Amino acid sequence: MYKVRTYNQISVKGLDRFPRQAYEVGSDIGQPDAFLLRSQKLQDVEVPKSLLAAARAGAGVNNVPVAQYSKQGIVVFNTPGANANAVKELVMAGMLLATRGILPGMAYVNSLTAMSDAAEMAALLEKEKTRFAGGEIKGKTLGIVGLGAIGSMVADMALAMGMKVVGFDPALSIDAAWRLSSEVSRMENLQSLLTRADYISLHVPAMDATHHLINDDALGLVKTGAVLLNFARETIVDSAAVKRSLDKGKLGKYVCDFPEPALLGHAKVIATPHIGASTEESEENCAVMAANQLMDYLENGNIVNSVNFPNVNMGRTAGTTRITFSNDNVSGVLGDVLSVLAEKKVNVIDMMNKSRGELAFNIIDVETSPGDHVVAAIEAVAHVIRVRVI
Repeated sequence: MYKVRTYNQISVKGLDRFPRQAYEVGSDIGQPDAFLLRSQKLQDVEVPKSLLAAARAGAGVNNVPVAQYSKQGIVVFNTPGANANAVKELVMAGMLLATRGILPGMAYVNSLTAMSDAAEMAALLEKEKTRFAGGEIKGKTLGIVGLGAIGSMVADMALAMGMKVVGFDPALSIDAAWRLSSEVSRMENLQSLLTRADYISLHVPAMDATHHLINDDALGLVKTGAVLLNFARETIVDSAAVKRSLDKGKLGKYVCDFPEPALLGHAKVIATPHIGASTEESEENCAVMAANQLMDYLENGNIVNSVNFPNVNMGRTAGTTRITFSNDNVSGVLGDVLSVLAEKKVNVIDMMNKSRGELAFNIIDVETSPGDHVVAAIEAVAHVIRVRVI
């Protein structure tokens, strides 16, 4: 029986994916095969020797010690795209709130509690409404930084609203390129995008290369009055630089899902409490996707949507036993393992080998179940990290 330890509140729809006859799932599971989590910081959690995988029901994995897990052969999954629609809709709300006088208009209306005459209130509002006049997003240019699952959906939404869309993504995958509308004009660099956009929406992961991607230099290039939207991660934006740009009238508005003390109460800042993926539908989608990925890995060794290992997916042949192993991505390892199997008279039926960066992953289906001595011999091969028999 497989054991899955959960952290945080995981959607019931996701938990119900695990067949109870084959899985033990709960928050107090000892010696788990897998972790299933949302926001729990795993840097503070001891790694059980039994742990094979960790799946985050969400896109970002900054709360998972990916480098440490990689060295131990632990596969880390996320759920890209499962919360994309929720974030997309909040981006639209952010653009509209930054463009129209909705929030100050509502605040003004709610300040009129002393008035009791409806006709008098209507006359006053008719007189004062020009204070809250705004603009329209139709015909404006939206610059999207990061054209993955969320960025491409934001692009489609903006195009449907009559906006022009420019995008920049130096790491655009083939799959993402296929999803992207031909109406999106791709920019060669970030600087070109910043100088063209009336609205700038960020959709890149938090990593060393994106830390303070939006800083004083970048903000110096934006159009006067441009609106910056950050529903990605707080570390992508230098909040002190944003405040300086807002105060001197360069940046028009900053809309974010990551409030910081330095920006609270600023008249040109609209901040929400990290609710980008906080919809019932999004949480269900993420939990179901994470559960499905964990089950396929634990039961079959297949990997989909890992952030540290390559995608590997191989169908199973009836009557065979599956061996999987991870290794450092250096030459000769697979050959050495196959030599072990040949020496031990273990017949290979099918196999697949994939690599990603410094890591590689292998699936080998064999005719007969290998004994412990075979597994030990594979584990002894130089650069092999972890071996499983399924």
